[in-house]
Amino acid sequence: MPVKEMIQMAFEDSEDNWTDALPVCKESGVGFSTNQIYREDGYRQEDHPFEDRCFHCKYDESTFVYGIFDGHEGSRAANFALQRMAAEILLGQLNGKSTNEEVKEVLRQAFISVERGYFDSIGDLLAERTSLKFDIPEELNSYEAYQKFPDLVNKLNKLNRQLAAGTSAIVALVFRNNLYVANVGDSRALLCKTDSNQVLRVVQLSIDHDLRNEDELLRLSQLNLDTKSIRQGSHLGNQENTRCLGNYLVKGGYKEFEELAASTSEPIIAEPEIHGGIDLDDSCRFLLLMSRGLYKSLEEATGTDQVNKELALMAVEQFRIQSTLTGVAQAVVDKVVRIHHDMNMSNAQNSSKNGKREDITLLVRNFNFPLPNALKSPSGQSVHFNPIIQTAVTSVQEGDFCTSNVSDFNPSTNDTTSTSETSSVNTRPDRNAKIQPYVDFSEFFENFERRRKDGTLPKDIDFG
Repeated sequence: MPVKEMIQMAFEDSEDNWTDALPVCKESGVGFSTNQIYREDGYRQEDHPFEDRCFHCKYDESTFVYGIFDGHEGSRAANFALQRMAAEILLGQLNGKSTNEEVKEVLRQAFISVERGYFDSIGDLLAERTSLKFDIPEELNSYEAYQKFPDLVNKLNKLNRQLAAGTSAIVALVFRNNLYVANVGDSRALLCKTDSNQVLRVVQLSIDHDLRNEDELLRLSQLNLDTKSIRQGSHLGNQENTRCLGNYLVKGGYKEFEELAASTSEPIIAEPEIHGGIDLDDSCRFLLLMSRGLYKSLEEATGTDQVNKELALMAVEQFRIQSTLTGVAQAVVDKVVRIHHDMNMSNAQNSSKNGKREDITLLVRNFNFPLPNALKSPSGQSVHFNPIIQTAVTSVQEGDFCTSNVSDFNPSTNDTTSTSETSSVNTRPDRNAKIQPYVDFSEFFENFERRRKDGTLPKDIDFG
């Protein structure tokens, strides 16, 4: 049965996660770690159930979709986005699309449609909330309302927590050998590629939609919000991000937040930032998609201001060691978790002060970076070494990475030059070709013939 028909049938059955009907992309791997509270006795304790969600799917030979959804206030919105996002991209929406702008519009509409569908799915919660609010007189403040109607207030608070469920989202689409990345919130996409000098560089292809983003603060100021006071706070309404999927309370209910009430329209939006298409030529080596917990944990533990570079270096290190892409992703996650854990459990002054760590998800998508210990190559072919093929294994030192954060992809933006070379030949050897000798014996034979003619060969050795 064709893939499209399989997922269409699953999509029509609301009991199933239809994304499971899509084949998994074998050229990718995922690592994760649940959140943790650091206890003095060292016992592992989670602060809340795991809220990250992820998929990595192959639709056909030229179409692949990857997504990470970093949920907050529960996993309801992340689950919904996981189940619906790929459907809004792959069920015919890309048919006939040939330009970058057309493909990017498909991604934009996918984000908007997923959020619209999510809000439709919580209609019963909204109706119950409206009914409860009618039962509590408006003239009562919060304390008075709880004193007189404790059961109603408790039910209302529980509903508000459910309605506050939202998610960051980052989606990468490989379509006809072009890469597109769309995101809302603060999950990240990093593309590692070699430049014209064969130096491996890392480029961020996503935008962090948080209160440090000057463009986002400008957008909020144009909505009549006081950005000076917003800068001083750590949250916008009930969350840190300026864009997300879901979270009805800061969208349809934003007027109930003092710092958002003056806005002329919904300040927290689901409109994604989209980059692409990027031609996936031989210079593109691998892609990292990650939830906020990965890079934030490394920043908190080490104080680094080059977190993208450090994570790319960790990935390169694991490419040399691991035998699978899942192994690469999980090893990077485990290393960051260990660094964060050790710093928090020590008495170092620069350790994280909050005593906990967020959920972490990392997806690695390989394009053509060497995985020398692979049991099988990403394409499913066994790895063979043939002396006809000359391959220089990548050797990258810490200073070989340069980073940039771009609005439109430009590998020369804000980077510096280093001196390491990467070379990889993807040509497959001819199985019937004559194998060249490992050692050149021509000089030996020339000297042998000359000494034989001169009669100077050792007499006690039989040369045959």
